[in-house]
Formats: sequence, structure tokens, C-alpha cells
Amino acid sequence: MKKLKLTTKIFLGLIVGIIVGLFMQGVPDIAQTYIKPFGTLFINMIKMIIVPLVFSSLIVGAASIGDVKSLGRIGGKTVIYYLSTTAIAVSIGLLLGKIINPGSGLSIPVDANMAAEQAPSVASILLNIIPSNPLNGLVSGNILQIIAFALFLGVGCTAIGEEKSKPFVDFFESLAEIMYKITAFIMELSPYGIFALIVPVISQYGIDVLKPLSMVIFAVYFGCFLHAVLVYSSAVKIFGKISPVKFFKGIAPAAITAFSTTSSSGTLPVTIKSTRESLGVSEKIASFVLPLGATINMDGTALYQGVCALFIAQVYGVDLSFGQIATIILTATLGSIGTAGVPGGGFIMLTLVLQSVNLPLDGLVLIAGIERILDMARTSVNVIGDTSCAVVVASTENELEPIGEPSS
Repeated sequence: MKKLKLTTKIFLGLIVGIIVGLFMQGVPDIAQTYIKPFGTLFINMIKMIIVPLVFSSLIVGAASIGDVKSLGRIGGKTVIYYLSTTAIAVSIGLLLGKIINPGSGLSIPVDANMAAEQAPSVASILLNIIPSNPLNGLVSGNILQIIAFALFLGVGCTAIGEEKSKPFVDFFESLAEIMYKITAFIMELSPYGIFALIVPVISQYGIDVLKPLSMVIFAVYFGCFLHAVLVYSSAVKIFGKISPVKFFKGIAPAAITAFSTTSSSGTLPVTIKSTRESLGVSEKIASFVLPLGATINMDGTALYQGVCALFIAQVYGVDLSFGQIATIILTATLGSIGTAGVPGGGFIMLTLVLQSVNLPLDGLVLIAGIERILDMARTSVNVIGDTSCAVVVASTENELEPIGEPSS
């Protein structure tokens, strides 16, 4: 086992977990009681380093860019890439929902009734980005506020010059390196953590429970695969001059971790490590683009919302107009900015999408049953999208080292 690569170990943990989960379908309580706590412990270890890692990485990333003009240019490229790929993703989801027609022949039980969680408005999302008390944002783990505060500090460091900001930046650079080292330690435990996370899911849902909604699951998984292969492969090949095979191989540890943990933010330490070491993205770009992407880039979530909106419309016999479809694309794209990179965040935003086109919120009861299964695929795509953006931005900024050579 010691001679195996970490990617192989993670994959083995995933496969063994699925097999064990299938054998434990008759006793899901045992999996929940005795196996799931180890997975929870693994998640807690990752959560422990998210705030200091995101905060220190963004400060160092923003401060190291050199000048405010460059920071604005890199930030602009990042946001444009994220929003563009998100719009494409939700369009793919809607198209597959129309072609596959997953809601055909299904009906919601008469007594189905689910109270929708209140989705945040666009205004509240924008207002919530700037913290009135940045320390409170750090303590509560509000990623949007942490990003905003860190960027302000990084821009301030850039504005006052290297000489005056050096002691401040050196401290956070040291903190970031410590977090990277802790991340490496936690990653050595990831095969066991992923095993403990997968077993309870498989033992609880099993194969039979998935059959009635298998077409929804197929549409989301196929859409995520299609988006990754067509959009991300093209982007890294055209802009980064990286073979798609090498790209997916390099990001595999982060993608598998995201699939198991269903958390973009929780996977961030692994994403940064894989992007820097396996894809040659400079620390400057990775430290800026990836933490930002873990919050505002939700391609897989947007694709999922497109499929699920079509599915619910089909179940209720609602024929969506072109205007309603356009509204879904716009709402899912902009709403992704406010979707927290934590398990289940996309489900709350699905409420907002359904409300935007007056679809029955009772339809959420069907999606809730397979939410975790769908969350795995969409989170994995979210993380792969973050990495592809880092590669593209790094390449356009001449900050991409050839794979196999250490980045400066």
C-alpha cells in the first residue's frame, strides 16, 4: 500500500466503500453508527483548515500579483470564465432534461409536501459579501465575507508597496505554507475518510431506491461528464496547452475527494495541492483563483438545477416557454455566486430557480430523496471547473509551468 500513489489509494477507498455499502444495505444503522463517524472526523479535519487556508492564501495571492491593475485583470478573467462556463453548464442541463425527459411517467404522491428553505435574494447576496464585522465573518466561517476581507487586505498590501507590507505578507505566507503541510498530512488519511463517507450513503440508498429516479441521476451524471469533457478539456487544451488526459489525471485526487465529501470548500486544500504540484499552476494564481472558485463557481450545481427544473416541470405537466428557460439560465448562473460550497447548498438555490419560473415547490420532495447522490457528481464538476480556470488564467498570465517541473 505504501508504494501506491495517493490517487490510487483514494480510488481504492471509494471502490471498496461502494462494495461494503452494497453488502450493508440490510443494516444501514450499523454503517451510520460505526462507520460514518470516521468519515465525519475526516470532514471535520478538512473544515478545520478551510478558514485559515482560504484567508492566508487569498491575502498572499492578491498581494503577490504585484499591482492593482494586474489584480483587476486576473480577477476579471476569473469571473468571466466562471460565469461563462456556468451558463454553458445550465444550458446543457436544460438540453439533456428536454432530450432524456426524466419526468415522463412519474407522479408526485398526493400527500407530498415539503417546506422550501428561504433562498437568499440577489440583493442580500451582494450585501452579505462585505462584512460589517470581518472578525465575525472569520469566526462564523462565512466564505464570501472572508474572501472579500482577504482581497481588501491583499489589495491594500499591493497599494502600499512591498517594503511596507512585507512583514504582514510574510506572516500569512508562512501560515499558508503551514496549512499546505497540514493538508498533505490530512490527505494521507483521505482513502480511509472517503471509505467511511461512501459506505453509509450506499447502504442507505442502495440500488432499488435509485430505480424510480434513475433517469434524473443519469441526466445529471451524463451532463457533468459531458461538460467536463467538452468544456474543460477544450479550455485547458486551447489555452493551457495541456493534454486533457494529463489534466484529469492531475486533478483526480481533488475530484474524487469532492465526489465523496460533496463540498467544494472542504476539498479546497486538496484542489490547491493538486493544481500546484500536478498541473504547474503558480502559487500566485492558485492562491487567488481557487478560493474564489470554491465560492462562486458552481457549474455542476447549475447543470443540476437545469435538469431538476425540467424534471419537476415534466412531472407536473408544465410546458416551459422560451422566456422561462432563459430565466432559469440567468437565475442559475447568477444564483451560483451565492451558493455556499458546502453539502446541500445547491438544493437551497434550486428553490430560487423554481420560484423564478413559478414551478411547484412540492416537486422538491422527489429531488430530496436523491439529493446526496446528485450532489456527489455536481461537486466534483465544480472542483474540476475551478482547476480548469486556474490553468487557463495561469497560462494567459505566463504563470503556468510545464507539468513535471516545479513552479516558481
